[in-house]
Amino acid sequence: MPEAVAHGRRPAMRACGFCHLANGQGRPENASLAGLPAAYIVQQMADFKNGERKSAEPKMGPPSAMIQDAKAATDEEIKAAAAYFSSFPFKKWIRVVEAKEVPKTRIAGSMHVPTNDGTEPLGQRIIEMPEDLARTELRDGASGFVAYVPDGSIAKGESIVKTGGGKSIACGTCHGGDLKGLGPVPPLAGRSPSYTVRQLFDLQQGVRKGTWSTLMKSAVEKLTIDDMIAIAAYTSSREP
Repeated sequence: MPEAVAHGRRPAMRACGFCHLANGQGRPENASLAGLPAAYIVQQMADFKNGERKSAEPKMGPPSAMIQDAKAATDEEIKAAAAYFSSFPFKKWIRVVEAKEVPKTRIAGSMHVPTNDGTEPLGQRIIEMPEDLARTELRDGASGFVAYVPDGSIAKGESIVKTGGGKSIACGTCHGGDLKGLGPVPPLAGRSPSYTVRQLFDLQQGVRKGTWSTLMKSAVEKLTIDDMIAIAAYTSSREP
């Protein structure tokens, strides 16, 4: 494990593995890095460093943290971390469940955690939470998440992903027919749905730019938030 992943370089740079986990599986508030093309990871770090990748919600913690760490990281540290994370196969990590009612939650540590105080209507939201909160708080890289998505969203998302739904193009054109990536284009299958929605929204709002982002501009410009939720529900339900 590279030093940048294991310990970072205090106080300038956090350990990559603290947020993304040592095996790169990631959490809902950040990205899963396992199995991403190394070139893609390097490019995203460059985009963070150069101001090309921000967030439409500037108060959100992870983008700000990544900008700070990217600016502090050396080229050697970035390349070593990218090679390390890309060497891991991304494993099934998220259980996707269509629901009308979900456990009540609160925000803690930048993610939803159950309050153990009954349920509430899900509505047009994605609620992603740990399967086992105690293990997640210990940064257990073998304990995953459950994502509750609206009823019917997986089928709706499948239609948009496979055909464009009259608003976009088929996602498989660039991300591969199985959504497992194509060359330097990242995989979507099995990845966090809440993360996917954030990226679609940021791309649409023009705050995520960079080399590969221009390819997404026309693909996302006509999507509604409900479309994004449906797309993410479907892609996250696929086998990685």
